[in-house]
Amino acid sequence: MCNRYVSPAQRDIERAWEIRRARPWPGGGVYPRSPGAFIRRDRDDPGYSRELVVGQWGLIPWFAKAAKLPYATNNARSEELASKASFKAPWARGQRCIIPAWTFDEPCWETGRNVWWTFRRADGMPWGLAGLWATWTDPASGEVHESYTMLTVNADDHPVMSRMHKPDPKLPPDQQDKR
Repeated sequence: MCNRYVSPAQRDIERAWEIRRARPWPGGGVYPRSPGAFIRRDRDDPGYSRELVVGQWGLIPWFAKAAKLPYATNNARSEELASKASFKAPWARGQRCIIPAWTFDEPCWETGRNVWWTFRRADGMPWGLAGLWATWTDPASGEVHESYTMLTVNADDHPVMSRMHKPDPKLPPDQQDKR
């Protein structure tokens, strides 16, 4: 599962996705619970225009008591979207988003040590990674927080991505879950 990526700057996102409304965003490294940019359907436009939003990478579910959760929500397993409490409501409401990324990093443990691999598109364009977004209001302060999560899929059968992440020594090779 992705835990770090590099986001394009606002002007590059606007150019690649023809964004109508954008929040200021400098771009750069994004890590769980840090601010990051995502693209969603513009909520103020009945058409299909897109807006660039800056929010926390790590979805804050509607039932959260605080913005900082005791568990990670920066990645969401695609097969659990309809059933996992944190992601069920945004999934059901169609709160899909695109997460722009120049690169994303994954750990390869083939040597027995963690070696980070950086993935980028061969054509030099940014990735458009799949995500879900949510808006959460702090019950104590009334402050509104935007947040998002990155969707993941099992990559056990992928020739390159199956090589990422540390194998679970308790599971046989055919039961490893490589994301």
